Amino acid sequence: MIDRRTLLLASLAAFLPASAFASSERPSPQTFDYGPAKLDIYAPDGANGLPVVFFVHGGTWQFGKRSQVGAKPAFLLANGFCFVSIDYRMLPEADVATQAGDVEKAYAYVRANIAKHGGDPDRIVGMGHSAGCHLIALTGMRGGLPGVAGLILDDTRAYDLAALEKSGGMVRAYARVFSDPSQWAVLSPASYVDGRKHPPTFIAYSRADGRDEQSTAFAERLRATGTAVTLFDGSAYTHMSINRDFGEDGDALTAAALAFLKLTVA
Repeated sequence: MIDRRTLLLASLAAFLPASAFASSERPSPQTFDYGPAKLDIYAPDGANGLPVVFFVHGGTWQFGKRSQVGAKPAFLLANGFCFVSIDYRMLPEADVATQAGDVEKAYAYVRANIAKHGGDPDRIVGMGHSAGCHLIALTGMRGGLPGVAGLILDDTRAYDLAALEKSGGMVRAYARVFSDPSQWAVLSPASYVDGRKHPPTFIAYSRADGRDEQSTAFAERLRATGTAVTLFDGSAYTHMSINRDFGEDGDALTAAALAFLKLTVA
C-alpha cells in the first residue's frame, strides 16, 4: 500500500529538472579529527545555513573508508546541500556497539561545528549504506542523533536480528559480526521503534537476498508509530549499485531521495 507521503515524493521526483542530476568534478573536502576517527566535510563556496547529509559508508562492518562516496558530494552540493562522510573504527578493532558510538560522536561533532562550514545543524539528514545503513538506523532509532531531521536507509538486512535468524538470514557476514545472540536486541534498530514517533525515514532495498522482506517489515513497524516512511523498491539494483549509482544522471533512487530530502528539510 502506498501512503500519501510516498505518492507526493514520487510526484516530486518525476518533475525534477534534468539539471538536478548535473554533477561537476568531484569537490575537495576539508578533513577533521572527531576523536575516534576522521570525517570529511564538503561544502559549496560561500555556503550559509544549508541542509546537511551525514553519510556512513558500508563494508560489512570490517572494511570501507570515508572517501568511497562516488558522485554523492558533487550531486548534493549542486542541489544545495553540504555533505559529510565519516570513518569509524572497523572490526576486529572495534565491535558494532563501539562503531555505533563512533557514529554518534561524529554526528555530535558535526552538529557542533557544521555552521562554521555553511551548514545548518538543525537540518541534518543521516544516510548510510549496508553496514552504514544499519549504524544510521540503530543510532537514529535509539535517539543517538539528537535533532536529526530525517534518515535515509540504503539496503541492509540488519533491522531486526532475531527475526533475521528466525528467517534463516543470519549467514555469512551477519553470522560472523552478530555471533552473540545476547547482543541481538540491543544492536537491532527495530528494538527502539515502539512507543514513539521517529524522524521521517526513507528506506530503500535492492534485489539482494532478504532485503525486501526485512525492509518492508521495518517500514511497517515504523509506520505503526506514526512516523512518516517512504519505502523505495530498488529491486532493479544490486546491493552495490544501489549505493554506487547515487547522484548519477537519471538514477531513479537519487530522484526519489532528493525529493525526500527537499521535503524533509524544507
